[in-house]
Amino acid sequence: MPLWTGQAMVEAMHARPVHGVPDEITGISIDTRTLQKGEAFFAIKGDRVDGHDYATAAAAAGAAVLVIDEKRLPSLGRIQTPLMVVDDVLHAMELLGKAARARSKAKIIAVTGSAGKTTTKDALAHALATCGKVHASAASFNNHWGVPLTLARMPEETEYGIFEIGMNHAGEITPLAKMVQPHIAIVTLVAAAHMGHFKTLDDIAHAKGEIFSGLVRGGTAIINRDDKRFKLLSEIAEKSGVKNIVGYGANRRSDVVLKNAEYLDDCTTAIAKVFGQEVAFKVSVPGKHVVQNMLAVLTTAHLVEADMCKVSHSLARLTASDGRGRHYELKVSGGTFTLIDESYNANPASMEAALEMLASMNPKGRGRRIAVLGDMLEMGKFSQKLHAALADPLARFAIKDVYLAGSEMIALEAALGEEFNTHYFEDADGLAKEFTEVPSAGDVIMVKSSNGIGFSKIVKALLKAYSAA
Repeated sequence: MPLWTGQAMVEAMHARPVHGVPDEITGISIDTRTLQKGEAFFAIKGDRVDGHDYATAAAAAGAAVLVIDEKRLPSLGRIQTPLMVVDDVLHAMELLGKAARARSKAKIIAVTGSAGKTTTKDALAHALATCGKVHASAASFNNHWGVPLTLARMPEETEYGIFEIGMNHAGEITPLAKMVQPHIAIVTLVAAAHMGHFKTLDDIAHAKGEIFSGLVRGGTAIINRDDKRFKLLSEIAEKSGVKNIVGYGANRRSDVVLKNAEYLDDCTTAIAKVFGQEVAFKVSVPGKHVVQNMLAVLTTAHLVEADMCKVSHSLARLTASDGRGRHYELKVSGGTFTLIDESYNANPASMEAALEMLASMNPKGRGRRIAVLGDMLEMGKFSQKLHAALADPLARFAIKDVYLAGSEMIALEAALGEEFNTHYFEDADGLAKEFTEVPSAGDVIMVKSSNGIGFSKIVKALLKAYSAA
């Protein structure tokens, strides 16, 4: 089946067709670099790039139709590819996304949180794919264009729709949640992320809690019971009219409670009681924080009446994505070393979770645990204090070999005493250049920072310098 017919798109977006209407649209694209023949190209104007400047390239790449702004028609009318002319391209995509939601019979799940939302979304997509047709957000398409784009791409035959919703400011989640209209809304964790835009963690909880405003009648809020703001999030959900609130975690009062877990270097085995039923599972991605996210997956699977046996077994085959905990075993003189790529995102809570995971790893022989840390962005006036505070988990977890880069990490360098083997660099480029000489046999190296710092360069440098074991 085509994703859309041309006529259905015209009607949903109130568009004016020029040069005819294509019979079938196979997909939705906003990027000519990944556009496939037969897809609709939406010429969205962003902060840095205007999609209209790439309309000719989209036509040459085989786009079935171009969605363009009425004001740009005079300059683009010579293109013979069918056009759908609208007043605002982003708004048109939102309308198409709403049309996709309206026609869908899928069970819709929305995920937000200060940490763990992408991992939870990916794990849900992986697990529920064993039970039906899944459509989920690509990468971290969780903002004002990523959510409507993901909705517009949702096939009509989807059985489980999974959407990640993010925010930097208060008020951003509400319109996206109301667009998605989930049956289930998950908040994984409230932590000190985007503190440059918020005064307190309670303010962040209120912003995350906006996701409950989009729940359909009879929908369910799923909240981390171990989060200190579980009660506040529950109250926010109740004020949004949500009657079904469930919790997961190690807390004994959770609806889905972790009974026990054994944390190993390359996996975790655990038993959870899911609404009274014991479920044993193995997670191929190590770390206590990962197990927390899997509890949210099991909670959701039960609520959507998925096959719990298939879901729990699937977690053993889950793999972490680039920048979000992916593990590599690399050859080095005398043996191998382990590289953990956490370079995509960082805030105080996720930093501590990653350091705890590093501490749980067992270096081989004379190997070391090495933390390679970069700036946590959007911390605002709290930045210096929050970066310096990372000295506490480093000391608590006895991680003595520390490599730092970024202007904000100067505060952590100053806070680390002589008992640490600390190395500081101004930026990721300088650290990447020098760090390829650091690994030794048996080492476990964890690289973590906010994505904007560019620590993925360090990971790429190591993968280029050392071959896979």
